[in-house]
Amino acid sequence: MELGLYFATNRSHEGSDRWHPDRYGRAFSSDGMENLRFGWLSVTVDDAAVQKALQKDTGYGTGSGNDLAELLAKAAKKAKIEAYPEKLDAARSDTGQDKAKLGSKAMFSDLQRDMLKRSDVLVFVHGFNVSWEAAVGSALALQVMQNRDGIGDAKQQTTVVLFSWPSDGLALPFVSYKSDRSEAKGSGYAFARGLLKLRDHLASLADRAGGTACPQDLHLLCHSMGNFVLQNALERMRQFTPGSALPRMFDHIFLCAPDVDANVFEPGQPMHDLHELARTVSIYHNSADMALHVSDYTKGNPDRLGSNGAVRAVALPDKVEQIDCSAIVKGFVEHSYYLDGRVTDDILRSIDGFAVDDSSRTRVRKVGGGVRWEIR
Repeated sequence: MELGLYFATNRSHEGSDRWHPDRYGRAFSSDGMENLRFGWLSVTVDDAAVQKALQKDTGYGTGSGNDLAELLAKAAKKAKIEAYPEKLDAARSDTGQDKAKLGSKAMFSDLQRDMLKRSDVLVFVHGFNVSWEAAVGSALALQVMQNRDGIGDAKQQTTVVLFSWPSDGLALPFVSYKSDRSEAKGSGYAFARGLLKLRDHLASLADRAGGTACPQDLHLLCHSMGNFVLQNALERMRQFTPGSALPRMFDHIFLCAPDVDANVFEPGQPMHDLHELARTVSIYHNSADMALHVSDYTKGNPDRLGSNGAVRAVALPDKVEQIDCSAIVKGFVEHSYYLDGRVTDDILRSIDGFAVDDSSRTRVRKVGGGVRWEIR
């Protein structure tokens, strides 16, 4: 079977043809850290192997997105990659070039076509120590898991858009983490540039439609250090947003195993206004997340949001919910559990508009302050 994926990246391309590269590498784009390339890729994978992963019992629900991600990362080594061609003067702003040809506009147009076919769009930002192929594998696995038969709204589809930043992918615990954290900060500015382009595109669509844009929704999912990318994107977005509030761009924002400080939502902290970007923000955390324990104890970081949630749940806005996955997550996916079983089912039901307490969810209310749930 063939699977396709939209992407945006500030990685450097590899190969002689930048519009049809062999892959994307570990360095920033040669055109600058904030330069973005937009594109589409396709991979071919054995259908029986995909179905086997979808039917696997993870111990906390059916469907192993982690097995899928591994399978699809291998397939990504032979991906057919097509970047949207661009023609513009790098010395001038995009808006100041009447004849500029922008890859972002071409991709947004194709996404709009897909959304009109009743498909929501889920923007995905991967985490630490992830190669280009692994990023593609995770994004495709997320897309396949979100479009399984028998889960959620059968008439609703989800199109995933990968934002891939130059995460090291070398599996060197100390060197790679420090390098990735630095590159995540810079990549946050590139990601913000993409979000601002998307904001302007949505505004122009609404203007042409008399205030009503496409009826489908946009969502955002950040995993692990991808949340640090988002944190730094907010800094840049504030600089280029008129008024005192960030634009409402997303229906749901999912922060999965977030590798950011546990007090990040406190007043004056980097994500204090994240909720302005969405109708709902969902934090998925796991107290047994070994990757985040390593971040705590060996990297000198404060408590992680992805371990036990926010420092003061009672101080969170009501539209920010916390979902504790500790009771069900075990084994080697204690950090990437968002791709598996009942956790990914819960994300899918949110995307499809199910109520937070819908009987098909396997979550129960937790006692204490704020909006808190536990998946069982």
